[in-house]
Amino acid sequence: MSDKDKIIQLYKEMYTAMINKDRAELERVHDDSFVLVHMTGMRQPKDVYINSIMDGTLNYYSASHEDMQVEVNGDTAVLTGRSRVNAAVFGGGKHTWRLQLRFQLVKKDSEWYFTLASASTY
Repeated sequence: MSDKDKIIQLYKEMYTAMINKDRAELERVHDDSFVLVHMTGMRQPKDVYINSIMDGTLNYYSASHEDMQVEVNGDTAVLTGRSRVNAAVFGGGKHTWRLQLRFQLVKKDSEWYFTLASASTY
């Protein structure tokens, strides 16, 4: 499997883990340095982000992936994923978002990890 294919698979696994509230899988796919930058500009480090999924601050119900573009440069990569995501976040109602996440990734010991994600809509 190519690095590009591995990164696309990791993206899909991340969404499955978000929907299933699978802490172990979320811990696995995100590097300890991970930070999520929300559309509002709010920054959540890995532990805060995962805890927000676990405690229901961020609820994800489904995701339909529309486009995934990957650029690999040695042991770093950028993935821009576009998915229709059904979610209820920060106390808001359930809604389907056209969510774009731009990820930076790092490869360590032959495994890819998300290090930074910036959220926007498309």
